[in-house]
Amino acid sequence: MKVLLYTENERMVGKSGLGKAIKHQMKALDDEKIDYTKDPKDDYDILHINTYFPKSYLLAKKAKKNGKKIVYHAHSTEEDYKNGFILAKQTSKLFKKWLIKCYSLGDVIVTPTLYSKRLLEGYKGLENKKIYDVSNGVDLDFFKRDKKLGDEFRKKYGYTKEDKVIFGIGLYIERKGIVDFVNLAKRLPEYKFIWFGYSPLAVATKSVKKAVKTKLDNLTFAGYVEPKMIKAAMSGGDLFLFPTLEETEGIPIIEALACKCSAIVRDIPIFDGWLIDGKTVYKAKTIDDFEKKIRLFFEGKLADLTDNGYEVAKKRDIKNVGKKLKKIYKSL
Repeated sequence: MKVLLYTENERMVGKSGLGKAIKHQMKALDDEKIDYTKDPKDDYDILHINTYFPKSYLLAKKAKKNGKKIVYHAHSTEEDYKNGFILAKQTSKLFKKWLIKCYSLGDVIVTPTLYSKRLLEGYKGLENKKIYDVSNGVDLDFFKRDKKLGDEFRKKYGYTKEDKVIFGIGLYIERKGIVDFVNLAKRLPEYKFIWFGYSPLAVATKSVKKAVKTKLDNLTFAGYVEPKMIKAAMSGGDLFLFPTLEETEGIPIIEALACKCSAIVRDIPIFDGWLIDGKTVYKAKTIDDFEKKIRLFFEGKLADLTDNGYEVAKKRDIKNVGKKLKKIYKSL
């Protein structure tokens, strides 16, 4: 059994959550000793396709014609596309039609969560497809608390030991909650805020452009950084703030929990059932809720949930992901 792990424009998507998910897939397949290639010209038995761009669609069509089995990985939905870049709301219905056209080529569909599985099952044209929910996973061998790295993070960005540091992660898109993140920095000048991640502002909405151009003494936009620095922030920061409005999973929160970092996330359906408010994380719906929870956290009025959160990350270890993918491949 040989798998073609295909990602169109891998360099372009490499700095996104999708890029991280694909790296996780490769490690998962390596761990399970599954033979795979990334070259479409190689011989293979199963096509595992990660992208919905035109070349991906054409490759899937060709593979189907040649009798290959296809796993189509559904990393995107209309719901997480809608609140993204400029004109996304106006084009979301067209995007959904295209997704259905692509995903329907799969003998099976894999998507990161039960939530995204249920969304896809509600799409006309996919209702009879076999859909598996398999987490994108977390590399527990890498994402673990590292005090030395945490100290380096504070030194690099000029934070003292006494500074209370709140960090966020995501592209410069509305869906990631970056506007609320900046507004919270305005409301809470006594705390330090830093945002990791980058995407071109040319395609961002007006509100995101305005947020990113905001100048505050307690706000830093660090841009894109390597995973080591994310791990450093998760080891040296005080609180991970994840005000995202929609996800198919949300890899950063799993990584934060793996590093035993305290977190406040937005209370949205994607996190129902596996992230429990007051047990594994704290949740907030509105910017007022976030402000209140942040203040309570730093006043020491919220219990430490990091050990419970770590148990959530453990269940999503890459080693478990590899086993699930192997089982799906074998079924084909």
